[in-house]
Amino acid sequence: MEETLLCLAVALIAGLLMSRLAKLVNLPAVTAYLIGGLLLGPFCIGALGLSGIGFNSLEQVEGLGIVTQVALGFIAFAIGNEFRVSELKTMGRQAITVGILQAVITTVVVDIALVILHFIAPNVLSLPAAVTLGAIAAATAPAATLMVVRQYKAQGPLTKLLLMVVAIDDAVGLVLFSVSFGIATALQDGRVSVTSIILEPIIEIVLSLLLGVVAGYILNFLERYFHSRSKRMSLSVAFVLLTVGISMSEFEVAGVHIGFSLLLVCMMTGTVFCNICPTSEELMDRMERWTGPVNILFFVLSGAELDLKILSNPLVLLVGIIYIIFRSTGKISGAYLSCRMTKCSESIQKHLGITLLPQAGVALGMAVTAATLADGAMVRSVVLFSVLVYELIGPTLTKRSLIAAGEIKTEGRSSARQMNQPREPIHLH
Repeated sequence: MEETLLCLAVALIAGLLMSRLAKLVNLPAVTAYLIGGLLLGPFCIGALGLSGIGFNSLEQVEGLGIVTQVALGFIAFAIGNEFRVSELKTMGRQAITVGILQAVITTVVVDIALVILHFIAPNVLSLPAAVTLGAIAAATAPAATLMVVRQYKAQGPLTKLLLMVVAIDDAVGLVLFSVSFGIATALQDGRVSVTSIILEPIIEIVLSLLLGVVAGYILNFLERYFHSRSKRMSLSVAFVLLTVGISMSEFEVAGVHIGFSLLLVCMMTGTVFCNICPTSEELMDRMERWTGPVNILFFVLSGAELDLKILSNPLVLLVGIIYIIFRSTGKISGAYLSCRMTKCSESIQKHLGITLLPQAGVALGMAVTAATLADGAMVRSVVLFSVLVYELIGPTLTKRSLIAAGEIKTEGRSSARQMNQPREPIHLH
């Protein structure tokens, strides 16, 4: 236990120190945390085997997965705050249309590219793996996007639409992956399972949304009995932890696998709570400050978990580069076309696609499921390679797009240390 606490403390300090260095070269703090994790990981400082300083193995990092899950829960809960009825009336139709179309277009583009690669070089990539990777390409990482928005206090129509689309993307990606993975399994085994392709993903989405609605209403009901800010915030934190815990449970009913999407459950909890609680804005602001250390640990651990051994496999690099090129093409073109269809502003049409490039936890979860394929190791390696690239450059691209759209103002140099210094007394003559 003491070694775990030391590792977490060192990880948090390393992330903070790296963020200071990143500021000197105008990089987002998210990128700094990821690089800090890479340095502490088993391929750098962790390889020295010093107890409590760095992570000695990938298994050790994975053992701290509860921190990652909790952080994702808070991130999804915060994104739920963007789905206020007032915002949905103005941008809801656009967000749903763009969220669905850009994901579908990305899957189709990547599928076409990788299927062609399969027919050119069948020994490099199997057809089931190509189909599965196409669906995984649709997933976008909400964590990096939200952290960039928070760090630079981005505000405007692009930012509002982006956060909504990123949230919707999780549900769309889940359906696309379930259908594609079912097709891939059928191609490999020669049998089609309607249950896994259609029934299970629909049940997962419906149950996740229902659980989120119930949790949101119960949280609002209990919140009325507490009046101090600290107790109300503690109750909100407890409910996020509760929904994360329930979301991780899985079971079977009559041969049908039942599970929940952590992101959808926590997002829906936040959405319901923020729409029915009159003091939700203040609570969300206080929770944002409280979850700062948890979010830093999330990205440092994500960086430590990146497996650099995949860089030594030329086939993985070849498929990975093709995957990244065509996924980026699909996201950018899909966002542009769907934004144009819904008559978004030219600024949103031009910049939204680039902000959707980051990819991380959701895609890695899908890759773990795809490990049952005969070519599952290739799928996981390609996704790991893309996550490595997208997580390191994605936040910077998101920042630049938001600046170009005029939604990040030039940062002024302000110091909390200076702002909290006692003022000179005023003498009245």
